[in-house]
Amino acid sequence: MSSLNTHYGAAEIAGLLGQGQSVFFVGIGGIHMSSLAMLTLKEGHRVGGSDRTKTALTERLEAAGVQVFYTHEAQHVDGYDVIVFTVAVPEDNPELCEAKRQNKPVISRADYLGYLMSSYRHRIGISGMHGKSTTTSMCAQVFIDCKTDPTVVSGAEMKLMDGAFAEGSKDKDYFLFEACEYMDSFLDFTPTLAVVLNLEMDHVDYFKNMEQVSKSFASFVDLTQQNGTEGLTIYNKDDQWVLRAMQAYTGRSLTFSMYEGADYYPAHIIYERGFAEFDVMEKDSYLCHVALKIPGMHNVYNALAAVAAARVYGLPGEEIGAALTRFEGARRRMEYKGKFLGADVYDDYGHHPTEVRTTLKGASDMGYREVWCVYQPHTYSRTAVLYNQFTEAFNKADHVLMTDIYAAREANVFGVSSERLARDIGNKAIYCDSIENAKEYLEQHISPDDLILVMGAGDIYKIFKMMGF
Repeated sequence: MSSLNTHYGAAEIAGLLGQGQSVFFVGIGGIHMSSLAMLTLKEGHRVGGSDRTKTALTERLEAAGVQVFYTHEAQHVDGYDVIVFTVAVPEDNPELCEAKRQNKPVISRADYLGYLMSSYRHRIGISGMHGKSTTTSMCAQVFIDCKTDPTVVSGAEMKLMDGAFAEGSKDKDYFLFEACEYMDSFLDFTPTLAVVLNLEMDHVDYFKNMEQVSKSFASFVDLTQQNGTEGLTIYNKDDQWVLRAMQAYTGRSLTFSMYEGADYYPAHIIYERGFAEFDVMEKDSYLCHVALKIPGMHNVYNALAAVAAARVYGLPGEEIGAALTRFEGARRRMEYKGKFLGADVYDDYGHHPTEVRTTLKGASDMGYREVWCVYQPHTYSRTAVLYNQFTEAFNKADHVLMTDIYAAREANVFGVSSERLARDIGNKAIYCDSIENAKEYLEQHISPDDLILVMGAGDIYKIFKMMGF
């Protein structure tokens, strides 16, 4: 069973840390945890942690002076004062158990992130079921290019930051962060500005229905009125469940939409091979021009949200548009990898039916002969509860290679399988019992004018090494 979030709050965590306390991160190799470890190191604390696998992220931490163990053993926490964990870590993790036995403070990732951001003046949280990492990265591009020198904690790496983390100015003016809703983690954050992109059913091992989802996001946006002078939420006016979450909100707000009537909307939009170019209108007046380098209408929404967030702080429209035009995307978000036997290969983290459908729609508009999707479902619970949506999510793909479900934290008590899912998708889908077999099937069937889209949040990325990337 996964561990639960703690709820100490920023003031109590500050007291627990004191001066010079050492901090140990259980699961330090994760994209979020590695960023928190680096921030903690920059704050002057001694930092260590553990994870199962050596990666580029853990190697970067070691190069910065962080002690990293590649096993989980009780003795690792000896000599450390405070333990931070991610909720993906099971309750019986030996380091967590030993820390509790020694009565050491044990703090969840979300609770700790809420503490770290609390010393910044402007705290901008990007929330929503889809597009958080891309929008956070867009905001990072804009705020960095406009020389505001923000601290950034994102869920995806990008070239501009050489990772998913950027250390901002010592003045601590801006803190941009991705606000994860899983297990209500974002309710431990302290945003002064909240962005809500969209709402949909996901994380079905925690959320039971859309009413619960909507209530959680309503609680998140309410935090803006408790945590600073902005008291402001930016939200998607086209999403009915977002509107439901905003019903009881009494703070200031701005809206974005694909249509007139919102504070920010696109005009004169055109698509060239799936890539959007448009003018951004601010309260019916021209603000800037944007030519996106990442495909799909969903990224127009993401760009509008980033524009709105930047304008709250008075950043110039022309510079915002130029920054978004320079934005090349985030890692594993429709990321171009190269060519495989003449076909263009893209990598995407999508693992929800809406993400699959939306990304494939963008891919199908890019003008390739055929679109191949190599897909790895993520968690049995999501696959089971959203099964019917998954069977219809691949309509824009010409071929689907379905690999086995990535279990993550779960056991298969649902009776679902990728083999069954492939069968129910129809003739375009082929079940592959290994990632290696998927790669071999591609070798035998693709053409140079095809697009190969590799999708999933598990270990499907291993196919790239097999392809020679």
